[in-house]
Amino acid sequence: MLSSVYKGGICSKSNTFELVKKLRLILWPFAVVYDGITRVRNLCFEKGIFQEQTYDFPVIGVGNLSVGGTGKTPVIEYLVRLLQDHYKIATLSRGYGRKTKGYLDVAPENSAAEVGDEPLQFARKFNRIQVAVCEKRRLGIERLRQKKRAPEVVLLDDVYQHRYVKPGFLIMLTAYTDLFYTDFVLPAGNLRESNSGAARADLVVVTKCPLDLPESDRIKIKERISRYSEAPVYFSSIAYGLPTDATGEVEWQLLKDQKINVVTGIAKPKPFLDYLDQMGLNYEHLEFDDHHTFSSTELELLDGKNKILTTEKDYVRLQGKLKQTQLFYLPIAVQFLSGAADFDKKILKFTEDYSRT
Repeated sequence: MLSSVYKGGICSKSNTFELVKKLRLILWPFAVVYDGITRVRNLCFEKGIFQEQTYDFPVIGVGNLSVGGTGKTPVIEYLVRLLQDHYKIATLSRGYGRKTKGYLDVAPENSAAEVGDEPLQFARKFNRIQVAVCEKRRLGIERLRQKKRAPEVVLLDDVYQHRYVKPGFLIMLTAYTDLFYTDFVLPAGNLRESNSGAARADLVVVTKCPLDLPESDRIKIKERISRYSEAPVYFSSIAYGLPTDATGEVEWQLLKDQKINVVTGIAKPKPFLDYLDQMGLNYEHLEFDDHHTFSSTELELLDGKNKILTTEKDYVRLQGKLKQTQLFYLPIAVQFLSGAADFDKKILKFTEDYSRT
C-alpha cells in the first residue's frame, strides 16, 4: 500500500521536472519585476534609507542567494564545533515550518512543530550552546543578550536577505550542482535576489562538491564568482557518518540485509541518494517537500515492517512518531576539500578581534 500511494507521486514529480523548468521561463517578465523590487530594496539599505542594525560583539551570518538546498545546517554545526570551546555560543533561526510565533528558547524536549526541525536538531546535538528562534532577528538577538548567561557569539541561520540585521561576518553558500551565477531570480529561477548580492559576502563556500573536484574546475568557478564578489572562495563536500538510531551507530550491513524505505523531506535529496547508491542499498525512495510535516495518515503508512533510513533533519520530525527499532538516520558534516585551516583562521580572527576591543 505504501508503494502504491507514494511511488506514483514520486514518479510524476520526476516526469514533470523538465516541463516545470520550461514553464518557469514563461514567468520571465515576473522575474524582471521581482528583480527590480529586490534591487531597489537593497539600494535602500546601502543608502541608509532602511537601517541595518550592527553589533559590538561577534555576529556571524550564514545564508545563500537561492531557495534552499545549499547545506546551511551542517555549516552552522561546523561553526559551533569550531567556536564552542572558546566562547558561549547561541544559534538564532527563524524556525521555518514551526506552528508558533515570536521568540522561543529551544530545548531538546521541544517538537519540530513548536520550534522548527533545524533549531531542534541543534538543541539535541549540542548541549553547551543556546538555541533560539525568532522571525525578527533583531528582537531575537536582543532577547539572547538580555539573558543572565548572554552568548558571546551569535550564529544566524539563513539570514542573507534579512538585512535589518547586519552580521559582522557573512558567509554565503552556493551548491556545486546549482551555482548561483548560472541561475535566475524567482519565479523564473531559484534566486531570492540577483547575483550582485554576492558582493556582501565575507566568505563564499561552494558546498556539496565531489571529493575529486579537479583544481582546474575550482579555478574556473572562482573566476566566475570573482565577477560578483571579492570574497575568498572555499570548496566543501558532505561527509557521511554511519547509520544511527536512538541507541547509536549501527553497521551498514544491518540495512543492506533487506529492502528499506528511504524517506526525505529536504530541498535537494540527490547527493543523499547518490551516496546510498554508492553504499549498495536496496531501497525505495519516498520523497516529500522540504520541512514537510508528516500527517497521521502518512505516519500510519510509514509505520510498517520495513526499516526507514532518513536524513538527520527529517529524523528530528519523525523521532517518537515511528517505532524506535524501525527508524535510522545518516549524520552529515562539512568536509573542506582544502583550506580548512585557513577558513578556521579567518573565523577565529573575526571573533578574537572583538575580544581585544
